[in-house]
Amino acid sequence: MSKWDKLLSKVNTLSKDVRFSEIKKILEYYGYKMFSPGSGSSHCTFRKKGCNPITIPRHEPIKRVYIELVRNIVETENTKNENT
Repeated sequence: MSKWDKLLSKVNTLSKDVRFSEIKKILEYYGYKMFSPGSGSSHCTFRKKGCNPITIPRHEPIKRVYIELVRNIVETENTKNENT
């Protein structure tokens, strides 16, 4: 199993061990761009044209609700790729 498959498996199983850097890697792979506010906020917003923005805090461990958001994005993107 490749590193990418292991990472996706962690997200799909809603593992508590998911790090912010891993979330960032997944979202950037699917075309999201990260925007960090300059005012010292610990939250980063990921944006992609045609999709709702997602704001995720840099705090670790990442809460389950944010991992669920990323899992939904992975499922949606994979479904789009299968249909094309």
